[in-house]
Amino acid sequence: MIVLDTHAWVWWATSSPRLSKNAAKAIHAARGVYVSAISCWEVAMLVAKGRLIFDRDVERWLELALKLPGIELVPLSLRIAVRSASLEEGFLGDPADCIIVATALEYGWVIVSKDQRIRSYPHVRAIW
Repeated sequence: MIVLDTHAWVWWATSSPRLSKNAAKAIHAARGVYVSAISCWEVAMLVAKGRLIFDRDVERWLELALKLPGIELVPLSLRIAVRSASLEEGFLGDPADCIIVATALEYGWVIVSKDQRIRSYPHVRAIW
């Protein structure tokens, strides 16, 4: 089971060459591919700031990206919210990263992420 960091989800959904071959292989081989609800917020924020541009309305893009084969949306639970605020070793910072890391910890999943900060966090397993 894996949870995708926001950029990994966007790159996978858009067939971007920015997604590493190892990450793509892990996504295709996974028994379950999960996306945190915070990633929907993060995508919408990136579009609102002009840092991400799609060929359609962001809400429609999100709807379609969540319907990709094998993708399941993980809601923000109370346990994940609390866990995200108490990550060890000074990980606190970007709220989306904290929630994605807390989601992986809560369920024991691997994170697919290019983010070196996430990949070097000793309490999670990450693939890139």
